[in-house]
Amino acid sequence: MCRQFLQNGPVLSNPKDLESPMGSSTRLLHAGYAPSDYHGFVNPPTVRASTVLFPDAESMRRRDQKYLYGLRGTPTIEALEHALDDLEGSHGTILVPSGLAAISFPLLAFLSSGDHCLVVDSVYGPTRLFCDTLLRRMGVETEYFDPAIGGAGLAQRMRANTRVVFLEAPGSNTFEMLHVAGMADVARRGGAVSMLDNTWATPLLFRPLDHGVDLSIHALTKYPGGHSDVMMGSVSANRETFARLRDAQMQIGVNVSPDDTYLVLRGLKTMAVRLKAHEAAALELASWLETRPEVARVLHPALPSFPGHDLWKSQFKGASGLFSIVLAGGGEREASAFLDALRIFGLGYSWGGFESLALEAHLGDRVVAKAPTEGPVIRLQIGLEDVADLRRDIEGGLAALG
Repeated sequence: MCRQFLQNGPVLSNPKDLESPMGSSTRLLHAGYAPSDYHGFVNPPTVRASTVLFPDAESMRRRDQKYLYGLRGTPTIEALEHALDDLEGSHGTILVPSGLAAISFPLLAFLSSGDHCLVVDSVYGPTRLFCDTLLRRMGVETEYFDPAIGGAGLAQRMRANTRVVFLEAPGSNTFEMLHVAGMADVARRGGAVSMLDNTWATPLLFRPLDHGVDLSIHALTKYPGGHSDVMMGSVSANRETFARLRDAQMQIGVNVSPDDTYLVLRGLKTMAVRLKAHEAAALELASWLETRPEVARVLHPALPSFPGHDLWKSQFKGASGLFSIVLAGGGEREASAFLDALRIFGLGYSWGGFESLALEAHLGDRVVAKAPTEGPVIRLQIGLEDVADLRRDIEGGLAALG
């Protein structure tokens, strides 16, 4: 293992200089930053900057230095971009202020008036809202397709003006699975760019670019941040698409703050450990919930009973802590009774933090991938509390249904 020695002892160098392959925890701890560049400090500095000075007029004219202006990046921002490139296997990454911004930026970058965009119908709700409002006003036609159609079905929906195929795996709230490589191949052969919202899995459990996807999208707000105290998104792109993505970011003029970036960099260090704990607790509770008569179905792709389990198992390295249950009958009243009885689970949006959360999933805007009919869908984010306590809390919610 390559090391550099400073006066205060050995410091691990940038992981790109190390022997490979490395495990996920090692990558998370050392990706994107070389302590030897900053006097051996193990964490990158938080560089707050707008103006960057040039040594002379000719350098300024040629833009002949690494950093030009705060909007275009600082050492702090670059450290997180490089860390995500290392985890994703991407050519370049942009950082934006939210997960939704990470969805909207690549759509804006690769779509123009008169274009056709194919979007999986199990997509995150705000993605649909963006497509149905701003993209529509731009003159872009969005068509939603059933996640179950497969590559052949997707190929039939491609048009001469299809420019983007937008995927999400697993699907939002109901966790439908896709054969990602097959759909990315259909997009490429049809001259379209493929992008995938990979927030549920993180690059530790699934790397979209390894499956032929052009752009991988993340809400860093979730597991990378991990502590419910920061909002940020990222888009990691292959060599063919990165320049256009970066140009769109700079043309709109959006980047992220160094302080928020530092929080995400700090969160990355423990993401592998946290994700394993989320996965184990969620699987234990999901398996138990399958035995409960108050629950019609458990929607978790890592369960053998789930219809997309084989697709999940063939593509993903593991599962995160987010899944849903379908109550056996009822509607809003029953959903409210269950949720209002919870004491440890908080009622709130987002997920991926340390705390457990619950909400009723509203799926009435879907076109073809309709919501389950047995009863209301309750989405559960399993946090880092003791599983026994979470189980008792859920039992209280189920008891309230009576």
